Amino acid sequence: MTHMQQPASVHPGAAPANAPTNAPADLHAGVYRYDDLDRRFVFERVAQFRDQVERRLSGALTEDEFKPLRLMNGVYLQLHAYMLRVAIPYGVLSTTQLRRLAEIGRRWDRGYGHFTTRQNLQYNWPRLVDVPDMLEALAEVDMHAIQTSGNCIRNVTTDHFCGAAADEIVDPRVYAEILRQWSTLHPEFSFLPRKFKIAISGTPQDRAAVRTHDIGLIAARNERGETGFTVYVGGGQGRSPFLAVTARAFVPESELLAYLEAILRVYNQHGRRDNIYKARIKILVHELGEAEFLRRVEEEYARLPRAEYALDPAVVAQIERHFAPPPFAALPAASEAFEKAKAGDRGFARWAATNLHPHRQPGYAIATVSLKPIGGIPGDATSAQMDAVADLADRYSFGEVRVSHEQNLVLAHVRQDDLYALWTALEAIGLGTANAGLISDIIACPGLDYCALANARSIPISQAISERFADIDRQHEIGELKIKISGCINACGHHHVGHIGILGVDRKGEELYQLLLGGDAGPEAALGEIAGPGFDAGGIVDAVETVVRTYLARRSEGERFTETIRRIGHAPFKEALYGAA
Repeated sequence: MTHMQQPASVHPGAAPANAPTNAPADLHAGVYRYDDLDRRFVFERVAQFRDQVERRLSGALTEDEFKPLRLMNGVYLQLHAYMLRVAIPYGVLSTTQLRRLAEIGRRWDRGYGHFTTRQNLQYNWPRLVDVPDMLEALAEVDMHAIQTSGNCIRNVTTDHFCGAAADEIVDPRVYAEILRQWSTLHPEFSFLPRKFKIAISGTPQDRAAVRTHDIGLIAARNERGETGFTVYVGGGQGRSPFLAVTARAFVPESELLAYLEAILRVYNQHGRRDNIYKARIKILVHELGEAEFLRRVEEEYARLPRAEYALDPAVVAQIERHFAPPPFAALPAASEAFEKAKAGDRGFARWAATNLHPHRQPGYAIATVSLKPIGGIPGDATSAQMDAVADLADRYSFGEVRVSHEQNLVLAHVRQDDLYALWTALEAIGLGTANAGLISDIIACPGLDYCALANARSIPISQAISERFADIDRQHEIGELKIKISGCINACGHHHVGHIGILGVDRKGEELYQLLLGGDAGPEAALGEIAGPGFDAGGIVDAVETVVRTYLARRSEGERFTETIRRIGHAPFKEALYGAA
């Protein structure tokens, strides 16, 4: 955590008595292992926060004094209780870590956790007095909540199929870990004008929604075959949504830190601190203009002592070893058992059609575990389910679990021969829903059920929509259609880039829902367009039904929703929703 560009204060002295000096023996390959310096730092942070909590509970600290301290340790004060946000760097967990998350939920919360669009996990009901013990339990398995809040560089997110997908250029986990080490308590970037989010995709297919981030990176190769990244800057949602602009079409791997340092320096110097609503880098890019902002970045980049920031190939190789491929078996590309199971069980065949993705290793597949059962709360998993998924990952996927920004889990390395047994076991714990990428695979923020910032509820709307479209055969007939719901303008549910986006608003004490159409978070990124006046809670479900029926009536053969709306425009949908103008 402290290997690069870190201030002297990060280098702690002797470890606390309860800090282990070696990595837990049962952490699995594919997950970055802390060294002794990392571990001492995390345990010292827990001890510091324990003291801060004791002072808050005794009254020695006021809530205003305590707020910045708790936020830097991932503790929010929500509508009904505190909330602890746990970092899952680049969305990768060992089964040891997943079991610990389950244990923490069972012991100190209400027996579940909520997986977020930032590839983190949130506990919604902890008592403040228990949070230091929760953080210590996390530290014991190389986890923490540092920089999951505050005006700093947050958890770096990646493609949830990283290291396994057949279309990958580089494994983005390697570079996400480098950025984690670079950004943790960075002396210049710990108190930015506003929070800062980075996403990395190892493939041009972009399964990490990079253009909705403050900085987005997509792996690329130049004409000489050298590895690097296309760098995007200035994306973001919220009350002023922008898609990121291209900063540089290609930045070599060795220059990545230097170029990002230049961007962050320009933002830190010129970003607004007088208005929280205009403090994000997207506003700076917009107000300066793309050309002027990039001119300042290039000017800063030219001033940097780039040799000092050059990414050492030896460092990259060292981190790559943490993410070495598991010991795959030599298998045929096609599995007779898999094909036979699909032919014999229609439910499994539907799951295979939506929840599996091609693997780079012959005979294996990537399996998405849907956390969106019909009528369920998107992203929630009980402690019992987390334990069960950990058992399945140990049995079928080399002891590794991924968290997707779409609020699902992923088992990245499953033998095709084992897929039917895996799905059967998932069905038994309520996680075998065959809906990845379909209309019931809804992203939703916690909304007014939990969040003090929300204007409207998100969870009941997502449940009602999934129940309306509960027929799995109908969902497969509709095909890929991504609904994203936010309970306020802060857009934690990413409604701006939903194929169908829903925004909850307050109109004179009544919860209403705006409908947005045509958004996309993928390679053809687009912001949705508001369809017209909002709907009440019942009306928004009917409105989604109307949009779907219009799409089915107007689509060409094999055409996805986003392709149809780009071809025919928004007018037919608006007419169906509101009548002729």
